[in-house]
Amino acid sequence: MSTATTTPALSILMPVRNEEKHLPAALASLSAQSFREWELVAVDDGSTDRTHEILARAAAADPRVRVLATGGQGLVPALNLGLAECRSHLVARMDGDDVAHPARLEAQTAYMAAHPEVGLVASCFQHFPRRRIGSGMLGYEQWQNSLLSHESILADLFVESPFVHPSVMFRKKEVLQAGGYRDMGWAEDYDLWLRLAAAGTRFARLPATLLFWRERPERTTRTNPAYAAHAMRLCKLHHLLQGFLKGERRVILAGAGLEGRAWYRILHEVGIAVEAWVDVDPKKIGRQLHGAPVLSTGELERNGTKLLMTVGARGARAVVRQSTRQAGFVEGCDAVCVA
Repeated sequence: MSTATTTPALSILMPVRNEEKHLPAALASLSAQSFREWELVAVDDGSTDRTHEILARAAAADPRVRVLATGGQGLVPALNLGLAECRSHLVARMDGDDVAHPARLEAQTAYMAAHPEVGLVASCFQHFPRRRIGSGMLGYEQWQNSLLSHESILADLFVESPFVHPSVMFRKKEVLQAGGYRDMGWAEDYDLWLRLAAAGTRFARLPATLLFWRERPERTTRTNPAYAAHAMRLCKLHHLLQGFLKGERRVILAGAGLEGRAWYRILHEVGIAVEAWVDVDPKKIGRQLHGAPVLSTGELERNGTKLLMTVGARGARAVVRQSTRQAGFVEGCDAVCVA
């Protein structure tokens, strides 16, 4: 068992703020882990409730628990402070309102040991309590849990964030080399995944459900503007401009609905024009939208202009992907799904 004087096999990074209600359950789930060689680096980010008292009690009872404080600087500084203090080369993320399966840490550390080429491994997750989960979040859960290989994760990397942050375990060195966590006005975890991907990090996901992600109205993903749809599009665009869209001045948008039009607006702001639209709605086909023709999928031809698939409906995404393949586009080369 790790102590303050030995280097632990694994560090658990957990920033918390005002989590007195759910924190005991999160801590209990860590204490119940079958893998024991860990340290918990808990960062209290300016809590005004009993969070610090609960953490202090946990540290007094278990020498593997270390408690830091930021004074309320925000999530990103808390993450970076905690990351710097993690003593292991492996770091598992955890939040103070979630619950880890007892086998989570053992399964992920074993996978990382057996696959040194992998820089980040997530697990499948499940929302709870189930009675609060709407169809949209269930769809997100099913979509994310279906991405079980590095290739499938990369294919959908610009659709939505492919990992639930507290489900991941990563190699500290690779995250530090990518620049750690940043506050850019959008989700700090998604920004990190995109930078890791650009740096060549290999991803993986264990098929077992090893994290239970608590659904509640005050969850950060619901209350923080950085996680809103527009902020997520800006994050995607920022990274696309450094890679897939670097130097491009024209694109084709597959999908002339609300999502496609939202992409038209942010592309226009950075000087990228829409050369053509592609849609399946016969009412739109043959018309002009923002000065560009709306084509049917049968009219789509590969002409050197890159294509963004902006179809928001998950069921329609497969249809659009098939149409672009039939037209000769290659995903990751001259076509990317962004919604």
